[in-house]
Amino acid sequence: MKILLTGATGYIGKRLLPILIGQGHQVVCCVRDKNRFYIPKEYEKNVSVIEIDFLIKETLSAIPDDIDAAYYLMHSMSTSSENFDDLESISATNFVQRLNKTSVKQVIYLSGIVNDTSLSKHLSSRKKVEDILNTGKFAATTLRAGIIVGSGSASFEIIRDLVNKLPIMIAPKWLNTRCQPIAITDVLEFLSKSLLNPLTYNQNFDIGGPDILTYKEMLLGYAEAKHLKRWIFTIPVMTPKLSSYWLYFVTSTSYKLATALVSSMKVEVICRDHRINDILNVKPMTYKQALARALVKVDEDKVASSWKDSLVSGRFSNNISEYLKVRKKDCFIDRRKMEIIDREYTINKIWSIGGDMGWYYGDWLWGLRGFIDKLYGGVGSRRGRTNRHEIHSGDALDFWRVLYANKEEGKLILFAEMKLPGEAWLEFKIIGNTLYQAATFRPKGIWGKLYWYSVLPFHGFIFNGMLKKLIK
Repeated sequence: MKILLTGATGYIGKRLLPILIGQGHQVVCCVRDKNRFYIPKEYEKNVSVIEIDFLIKETLSAIPDDIDAAYYLMHSMSTSSENFDDLESISATNFVQRLNKTSVKQVIYLSGIVNDTSLSKHLSSRKKVEDILNTGKFAATTLRAGIIVGSGSASFEIIRDLVNKLPIMIAPKWLNTRCQPIAITDVLEFLSKSLLNPLTYNQNFDIGGPDILTYKEMLLGYAEAKHLKRWIFTIPVMTPKLSSYWLYFVTSTSYKLATALVSSMKVEVICRDHRINDILNVKPMTYKQALARALVKVDEDKVASSWKDSLVSGRFSNNISEYLKVRKKDCFIDRRKMEIIDREYTINKIWSIGGDMGWYYGDWLWGLRGFIDKLYGGVGSRRGRTNRHEIHSGDALDFWRVLYANKEEGKLILFAEMKLPGEAWLEFKIIGNTLYQAATFRPKGIWGKLYWYSVLPFHGFIFNGMLKKLIK
């Protein structure tokens, strides 16, 4: 079967793709930018990639006419646009109009549980998208989930940050709101088993695990799994804005995502029924089992995808292709080079940079720069990296975004997502027996120039020290 997969670069899409390939399907992946979509070599025969912007109707002509089914996995949980709900409606409408002209039999949509009359703006938008998809000529299947628990999921990473960093929490009252978490493994099983299953056509289903818990109980459950003593006290006086700042400064989430989560977490998300479990013969795992599974993946460095690698985790709004060519004109450039001793050793060190491994020299200065960025509303350095030793185009790396990563070529280009009075690139490349490193900055106005000259004195010992560590 030929399956259309939207949201292929997202947290769910990256994990669903190998499952669909394993089932023998040909998968057409929709992406906005091919340069940030990494396809393992073993998938190449079963995958084709098309560039589409669902807000631009003309680009949807790239969708083949002969598709059998499609997954709609797009949403704007933390977009910077205030009218994200209108944008989501436009995307869904364009999608339906194009698919109505194809041979598609079914569209599967992953949405959020909507069982309250006073929905948040984000949940209301998802319900509206569901209504639009239901107007298509195809059979629509909507799976509604609440909190998704898995290595790299936004919910899991926020829980992990809060529990690991705060022995005592003075938390907002919405931590007493109940929800029904579900393991990412079970979400993927529901998505894959619903495919072209007539019993799921033209219906919506709530999917969730067997446990109904408060967010406070979920935090304490994680603490128990990690054998940590934690105390949580809820207070009624913390406003939604203060709650958002609380999440933003303590966890790796962006402020926009924190605001969206706080808005949604005030509403209970509990399954109406579990009929889909019997229809598809799925027995969801408990919250405790989901946590244990996620922790093993983290410990073994086998996180398949992370919400942090999505563009919404930072400030990147354009296609990576537009920044791939490192600027030279009107830029300040700090160039350095050193002779290498062992090429493989140096490349492996470069490919492990950032995250838990740090930057090899002057880590406290890198951490201070991330803290300052966070204070000014930037991404900070808490995003870390998804895998300890692998980097691919589009990945988040502390307060950088990976633009280009080619191990065989020995070249890595990073673009700064921190708040700056300009644009910044950091490039490593190996030519022959020499490692070249270049920090490029294109200033915006007088403040950009002043910024460059203020940090320039630190470049000497930070970059020289880092280069020495990369070599031996």
